[in-house]
Amino acid sequence: MRALRDWSLRHARGLARVYAAAARLAPWLAPLARRVGVARFGRWLTPAERAAKSLFFGCQMCGDCALSVTGMACPMACGKQMRNGPCGGVRANGHCELRPEQRCTWVEAGEGDVRMQGGARGEHRPSWRERVAPLDRRRAGQSNWIRLISVDQAKHAAAPDKVQTGAAAGPLEPMDPVRPSGPLEQACQEWQRSGRFIVTVEIAPPDSPDPAALLQRADRFAGLVDAINITDGAGANCHMSSVAAASVLAAAGHTPVCQVGCRDRNRIALQGDVLGAAALGVRNVLCLTGDDVSQGDHPEAKPVFDLDAVNLLHILRGMSERGEYASGRRLEQAPRLFLGATANPFVPPYADRVANLERKIDAGARFIQTQFCFDLGLIEDFMREVRARGLHERAAIIVGVGTLASAKALRWMAEHVPGVHVPQAVTERIAAAADQKAEGQRVAIETIHALRRIEGVAGVHLMGHKNEAALAQIIAESGLRQAPQAAAVA
Repeated sequence: MRALRDWSLRHARGLARVYAAAARLAPWLAPLARRVGVARFGRWLTPAERAAKSLFFGCQMCGDCALSVTGMACPMACGKQMRNGPCGGVRANGHCELRPEQRCTWVEAGEGDVRMQGGARGEHRPSWRERVAPLDRRRAGQSNWIRLISVDQAKHAAAPDKVQTGAAAGPLEPMDPVRPSGPLEQACQEWQRSGRFIVTVEIAPPDSPDPAALLQRADRFAGLVDAINITDGAGANCHMSSVAAASVLAAAGHTPVCQVGCRDRNRIALQGDVLGAAALGVRNVLCLTGDDVSQGDHPEAKPVFDLDAVNLLHILRGMSERGEYASGRRLEQAPRLFLGATANPFVPPYADRVANLERKIDAGARFIQTQFCFDLGLIEDFMREVRARGLHERAAIIVGVGTLASAKALRWMAEHVPGVHVPQAVTERIAAAADQKAEGQRVAIETIHALRRIEGVAGVHLMGHKNEAALAQIIAESGLRQAPQAAAVA
């Protein structure tokens, strides 16, 4: 079985041609299908389709086939059922975050896409730009071939299973004097106008209903940051909800970014939560797919993954710009959202990361926050391709920077948190220092200075679990911002 799937990837170009030719011919069977009944004809086709696709592609008969835009690698084989590119947790060896013994489906999709284009891996610019829509779960187990037979021939002549993106997100728009932009959106616009570096920070919600500790931690960053991210069950660990914690910050005058992950909620709950957050003054939403539940404090929990981040962005953009739910039903009033997404240039498949970023920007992301950056060479390679596609002009690229208390903690994170890449030279440098915590902060400050010299990098996103004092110190010592009290004295 595995050998046949590997053969399919090696021959993706030929299979794609066969698939397209079959799609062009399929509508000619429509008269026969109508004569015997479309539903009955579909039931006849289903066993043959299941056998063929399962054998060659590991197909799970989702009913919404996307093979021609995923390099002939079935996205249903992805542990998170991602339909629009790799997640940020791919392991260093190219294997799946959830299933370490399995290669990442999107690593295979990239290889298949290379062969479909007839190019060499080093010359690869992924062609998969089309957004693959969320699954219609009512179609599970049904034939996809019957849809090709029973629909208009011209509509599916070229690529039957491609899903168009709709209007692409353009450059950040000027501030509307009637409907003022929020502080983070203004910061992104200011970067485009003057190059003023954006600074955001991430803090975890409390394990308590008392907001006092949360506000105390957030107050450390008054005047130092443009926005404060509130994580959403990060690491699959349970805390106060991101919506509630972000609302507490908004009420206290802070500018929160509410992180919203797809792991724990379906599309109904996700839309409802974002609408509720908007009602409580939260405008900035960072769309995430989510971490593996098995690594958190509730490994027995059931993951949902009804959507991926690209489709969540697309749906929230529809709510904000068209005033519609994903179902098409009209909202009484559209929420004014400023949408963001994540990127991880530091793990495989490197060549496909910018294509995934482009999908997110097309879907509506206006700011991007990356995973921890400890490898400047990888971020420079990533930004070179970002600039080549003009993506830095359409969204603010904010690079993750952080610090931990010791080399041991850094090594543990690199080994146990999929998606985090720490070069050995960095851990060795910190381990050799007399004061490892101080050395870690120096590394972060040096990284910030280097990032400011990379064209297209709009800002930095500071991370460090329950390490707010060190993060505030890094911001001030790197010259990004001056603490309000220091400014007053000056």
